[in-house]
Amino acid sequence: MIFDNPQLIKYIKACTSPYHTVDTSLQMLLDNGFVELSLEEPWVLGTGNYVVNVYGTTLFAFHIGDDYRDSLRIASAHTDFPAIRVKPNPITSVKGYTKLNVEMYGGLIQHTWLDRPLGAAGTVVLKGDNPYDVESVLVDTKRPIAIIPNLAIHMNRNVNDGVALNRQKEMLPILMMERKDLVNDVGSSETTYKCDDSISDSAQSVVDQWTLFLADEINCDPSEILSYEITLYPVIDGVLVGTEFDFLTAPRLDNLTSCFGALAGIMESKLQHADGIRCAILFDNEEVGSRTKQGGAGMLLPNLLERVYRGLGLSHEDLDSDVARGFMISSDVAHGLHPNYPEKNDITNFPVLNGGIALKLAASQSYAGDAVALAIAKGICEEAGVNYQIYVNRSDIPGGSTVGSISSAMLPIRTMDIGLPLLAMHSAVETMGAQDQEQLNALMKQFLGR
Repeated sequence: MIFDNPQLIKYIKACTSPYHTVDTSLQMLLDNGFVELSLEEPWVLGTGNYVVNVYGTTLFAFHIGDDYRDSLRIASAHTDFPAIRVKPNPITSVKGYTKLNVEMYGGLIQHTWLDRPLGAAGTVVLKGDNPYDVESVLVDTKRPIAIIPNLAIHMNRNVNDGVALNRQKEMLPILMMERKDLVNDVGSSETTYKCDDSISDSAQSVVDQWTLFLADEINCDPSEILSYEITLYPVIDGVLVGTEFDFLTAPRLDNLTSCFGALAGIMESKLQHADGIRCAILFDNEEVGSRTKQGGAGMLLPNLLERVYRGLGLSHEDLDSDVARGFMISSDVAHGLHPNYPEKNDITNFPVLNGGIALKLAASQSYAGDAVALAIAKGICEEAGVNYQIYVNRSDIPGGSTVGSISSAMLPIRTMDIGLPLLAMHSAVETMGAQDQEQLNALMKQFLGR
C-alpha cells in the first residue's frame, strides 16, 4: 500500500535546503488559503489562517478559530538536516583537480556521503541600494555538480575494518578538472597551480569560478553577489523498497517527515474550522543545538505567540493561562530497531518500522514529556486511530536530543516528543516504514484539526 508516500517523496525532492523547505511549505499553505504576515509589520488578527516566513529558514503557521480561548495547541518540527555546507572562498586545487572547501553541518554519518552525486541548494544574497537593503535569491542546481570519491581498496586494504575520515581532507568534493581557459576568462593569464592541499597562488581568480557558477545559476552579474549559504545534497529521489514495498528510503527523512506531518495538521485546522489557536512551527538549526534567532532555544516562539495574542486584543495574562492549559507535540524522528543490531535498542521499549508513532521518553529530559503528557499523547493517538510505540534509549547508550525539551524550556507548555522510527538516522539516505507517514499525518490532523 502506497499511502501518502508519493506526496512525501515530492516534498522531500523539493526541500533540498532549509530555505527550500520553508519556501516549499510556505507555497503549500498559500495555495491552501493561508495569508502571509510580515515580522516587520504590526499584526491585526481575527478568525483566519496565517503564515510567517522567519529569516528564510523557519516557518510559523497558525489558525485562529471563532472561539480564540478554546485551546492552544502547537506542533513543532525542524527544517534543517545533517549536511555539507560550502565555506566562503571555497575553491582549492590539487594536481589539476578543482575541489570545494566545505564544512560538516550537524552529526552526519560521513562515509555515507562518499561516491554520491551531490547537488547544491540554498540562498545567494545580492547587493541592494544600501548595506541593509539586500536581496536573497534561492538557488538549486537540481543536478549533480560534485562528488566525494572513495579511496580504492587497493590503496587501503583495511577499508572494510572502518576508516576515520578527516573532515578537512577526505571530505572535500571534487567539482571539475582545472581549465586554463576558465581562469583566463577571469583575468589571470599567468596562473600556476600548487600541487598540494593549499589554495593556488591565484586564489582570488580561482574563487571567482564559484561566484561565476552561482551567478550563472541565478542569472545575475557576478559583481552583485555578496554572500551565500549553500548546502550540498544527494541528488536522489525517494523510492519504495521491499518485496511488499514495506519501506521508503530517501534523503532528509530526518526531519522532513515531521515537517510534512505538521503541515497536514495545520491545513486540517483550516479545513475543519477548529476552535482555539492552532500552531505549527518549523524551527531551523536543531541539528546544531537550536541556539539561534530562528531556533527552538531562543525567544522566537514565545515572541510569536505574544504577537498573536496582542493582535487579537488579548492580554499577556490570557497567553499565560492558555500556555498553562495548552499542549505541544514536538515531532522528530526516533531510532527504529535495526534487525542487524537489535542489541542497540532498549530491551523492552523498541519501536519498529510500520509499527506506529514512537512516543519518546527519557529520564534525563533530553526528550520532553511527563506522565500526563504521555497519557495525553496516547489519547490523541487512540482518537485518531493511530498505532503508537514507546521509545526509550538503552541505559548505557545515550541518544540524541530534540527541539521539544529545548523549546518547552523557553515556553513552559506541557510537551510530548514523538516521531517516526527510522533506520540509518543521519545517513545521506535513511529508511522508514512506508505506512508510517500516514500515521503521523493522521495524528497531526487529529491534534490540530479536530
